[in-house]
Amino acid sequence: ADLSVEECCDKGVEWANKNRICASLPLISESRECSMTQVQCCRSQLEKQSCSDGVEFANVREECDSHIAENSTCEAEYFKTCCYCCLLGKAAQVQGQSCEPNPKIGYQCGIVFRTCCGKGEEGIDLSISDYAPKKEPVEISKEELDQEDPYLHDGCRGGGPCSQQCRDTGSSYVCSCFVGYQLQPDGITCEDINECITGTHNCGIGQTCVNTLGSFRCQRDTSCGTGYELTDDSRCKDIDECETGTHNCPPDFICQNTPGSFRCRPKLQCMSGFIQDALGNCIDINECLSTNMPCPAGQICINTDGSFTCQRISPSCGRGYHLNEDGTRCVDVDECSSSSQPCGEGHVCINAPGNYRCECKAGYTFDVISRTCIDINECRRYPGRLCAHKCENTPGSYYCTCTMGFKLSADGRSCE
Repeated sequence: ADLSVEECCDKGVEWANKNRICASLPLISESRECSMTQVQCCRSQLEKQSCSDGVEFANVREECDSHIAENSTCEAEYFKTCCYCCLLGKAAQVQGQSCEPNPKIGYQCGIVFRTCCGKGEEGIDLSISDYAPKKEPVEISKEELDQEDPYLHDGCRGGGPCSQQCRDTGSSYVCSCFVGYQLQPDGITCEDINECITGTHNCGIGQTCVNTLGSFRCQRDTSCGTGYELTDDSRCKDIDECETGTHNCPPDFICQNTPGSFRCRPKLQCMSGFIQDALGNCIDINECLSTNMPCPAGQICINTDGSFTCQRISPSCGRGYHLNEDGTRCVDVDECSSSSQPCGEGHVCINAPGNYRCECKAGYTFDVISRTCIDINECRRYPGRLCAHKCENTPGSYYCTCTMGFKLSADGRSCE
């Protein structure tokens, strides 16, 4: 059978009283209505506890700011709200003002204000969520009140005449202010210190000081730029587009946040040797086009699908050249050193890069008709200039002789 709403609520309240937290509340029923009731009653009880603590703190300490807030921000806010509203009510009572608060401070704050403003109602168990009419207070005799309330004759009872903090010195009282306020010449009233005017703020360059009651805040002058948002403490925080859902990645892509932006990463990963384009297609990487040559010297790079291969270079050498021993380059062929003697007898072979030429030996000339080397008849070509008397031609050369009664001189030309 389903649990009653009352049972669900009681479980929530019981958990709040025991653990002072609702975050890890164990749900006792699968019913949606029961779960919501259980959570709400737990939260409501926490609000009551935090508010009661705030009122008690205000009555005992006469201030709220020194309270070390709990981890839960919500509970700390309820504590502070009730503490402040109670201080306001006590101040109204001391200054002889009406215990009926301004409606603008809120209904819940108004309940606390009226309670703390009323005399002799310190320590009342108070609930800002309980809107039921309060029971009539029980009449307490003056003697009983003296015994139960050691602070009855304290000059600072109920806040005293001070607007913020009061200290009883025995014969008199001394007023003081919260941090961020300063005591006025009347010795009672406190006024907010404008840190922005007095220069006691610590706002840096590019920030503007904004005064607040009892404090100040630093506000950034310029915007944070695309992909960032301004936080309450005036800092630029990166927007996680993947978390907020403001990205535009297609369904086949995974959103990955980056500072100030985001990128879309394809769910399908490419194999080694491939790269993905903007549409998620796998495209072969041409390793041969990379700046660091993948193949050693003397080898050529050939791209393959997803990889590459290195092939040894075998250059094709033209006529008159042949490959060297390494097979990496072409070198000249020395045709004249071969045993075949390409020029034949009577010729001199002269090697040239990629070629050779044939020249006739000294004393011979090339005959274009017979395409052979023929002897030069020096005696006929240079008559009377080689020998003093007679010139005799020989194959490839000549010699001189003298007439009867003369002999050849040592120079081989003259006769004596």
